[in-house]
Amino acid sequence: MNFKVITSKDNPLIKLVCSLQSSAKVRKSEGLFVLEGLRICDDACDNSIRFDKLIISKTAREKYAATLSKFFANADEIFEIPDSLFTKISDTTSPQGVIAVVKTPSFSPEISSCGRYIALENLNDPSNLGAISRTAEALGVSGLILSRDSVDPYSPKSLRASMGTLLRMPVIILNDFVDEIAASGLKTYACVVDGDAMPINKVNFTDGSILLIGNEANGLTDVAKEAATQRITIPMCGKAESLNAATAASISMWEMMK
Repeated sequence: MNFKVITSKDNPLIKLVCSLQSSAKVRKSEGLFVLEGLRICDDACDNSIRFDKLIISKTAREKYAATLSKFFANADEIFEIPDSLFTKISDTTSPQGVIAVVKTPSFSPEISSCGRYIALENLNDPSNLGAISRTAEALGVSGLILSRDSVDPYSPKSLRASMGTLLRMPVIILNDFVDEIAASGLKTYACVVDGDAMPINKVNFTDGSILLIGNEANGLTDVAKEAATQRITIPMCGKAESLNAATAASISMWEMMK
């Protein structure tokens, strides 16, 4: 196996990885993102996601030799760096010593006319995106639709929170969230906190449906709500006024898929 050894923190690849870990702008401009850790790199291999570059620490090479052989076969270039240098490029508190640099998909899956989707407008929290994606996969949702201003699904925090789901599920990023969803021709259901909206457990979801979930603080935009086929709400008891975005999305997806 042909390893290239890097020892300097000023190496261009080291600087690139640090930038990819921290900046959505750099990820977009470079067309690259980072996978860190054994499990998510293994998920990528299983989903035929090729590694542009694989970076491993000296300790990881010795400790995970059996697992890494699979990664080596999936990588265009392989680099070994000292443990001390790996900690500088890692985004985790206890790094396993494995990072893959991957090309961002250059295409966006199409919205199927018979699919059932969850669409997220201006979602800000990568933890929420990860939780929603995991629930969506578990329930058999057709894919995730994100507005351009939502959290980057290829950020380290989003990928980690999703436990690899964002590498497996179709992720559709829309530049014009409302108009492009409307153009799909699917029925759209805006999840709102509104006593006049249809209770979600009374809705008869069919194939060709999209659930709309909004920003954690502000909910859906007025434009998105006005464009929806129907406004729906989750009935709540007691003094609860609203639900966390991930919780609301999970309940809504369950109702849509049951």
